Amino acid sequence: MTNQIKIAVIGVGRWGVHLLRNFLAHPQVNVVAVVDPHPERLAAVKQQFNLDKNVVLTTQWQDLKKVPGLTGVAIATPAITHYALIKDALQQGCHVLTEKPLTLDPTECRELCQLAEQHDLILMVDHTYLFHPAVERGKTVVQAGKLGDLRYGYATRTHLGPVRQDVDALWDLAIHDIAIFNAWLGQIPVKVQATGTVWLQGAGEHTSTPFDYAQGKSLSNQGSREAEVSPCTDSPLAQGLADLVWITLTYPDGFQVYIHLCWLNPDKQRRLGIVGSLGSLIFDEMLRSSPLTLLHGEFEQQGNQFIPVNQRQVVLELEPGEPLGRVCSGFVVSILNNTPSEVSSGWVGTQLVEILAALTVSLKQGGKPVFMKRL
Repeated sequence: MTNQIKIAVIGVGRWGVHLLRNFLAHPQVNVVAVVDPHPERLAAVKQQFNLDKNVVLTTQWQDLKKVPGLTGVAIATPAITHYALIKDALQQGCHVLTEKPLTLDPTECRELCQLAEQHDLILMVDHTYLFHPAVERGKTVVQAGKLGDLRYGYATRTHLGPVRQDVDALWDLAIHDIAIFNAWLGQIPVKVQATGTVWLQGAGEHTSTPFDYAQGKSLSNQGSREAEVSPCTDSPLAQGLADLVWITLTYPDGFQVYIHLCWLNPDKQRRLGIVGSLGSLIFDEMLRSSPLTLLHGEFEQQGNQFIPVNQRQVVLELEPGEPLGRVCSGFVVSILNNTPSEVSSGWVGTQLVEILAALTVSLKQGGKPVFMKRL
């Protein structure tokens, strides 16, 4: 096909392998290269997907500079490696789709967004939930006023692992629910608070050594971006990695959201809701056949009594489609139309990183409120 775009996938671990699968299946994409520091992973995906012999398999990002006509890259590597990889890719003239978060530093995020604009390139962040049919439908319900006057929101994201060694539970889990609430409300928080508890990995106990894909070598604490970014005052790694985090977000109209995050809890929950005067909207990812439910119900006052009325439950029908497949298709469309993603651009990713950075400050200060600066 003459209008196929050439894409390389960088990192084929737990998530990257699904990016590879989706791009291989896309009719307008030609996967020309796969990069991963582990040769056994490259061998595994070559066999799993029966990759063409012309697909470049390499442990070195720099080898991609020898690939002619490379259009874009999809990055699924540890967050600490994102900045250097994305910057290099943009400077090489490649469009970029990166796993969340964009980077661990808001200043770096803004720099990358500006660089993409200067080079007229697409920078898109894989905030997969924003492409989930339930989240898309939920946004229409909330913004159509079907819940009445909005009162508060809540979310719980817990499970027994996976325990990350590069970021804490805040940076690992919170971004999903914050992205959904921001999309449903059409607002960005103006004040954030966070408290947390560390059980497993105190300061100095998280010893994971990330791989520098850009340089083709492991990062140590000496002379690396990890030394520059991670242990700084506002870093999520400075005082150990929190296993349990409680978050409060306050939006411009006073609406508040409460989020519970933990990777040390065998009670697996992926549940989010917004409560209004006429009912509640619930997104429960664990209910795969019916994840989005509208619970109608309100009070009728009789004297000094409040009587529940108009109670009924409606399971909302959703359009079919794998969310990650929609992400990949959205990236392709953005490239072909030369138009930034309206759903998950680099600037959307930057807003979310700014919120996480502010929450980290609050977490380090025992829950002190932090007021957000506007982009």
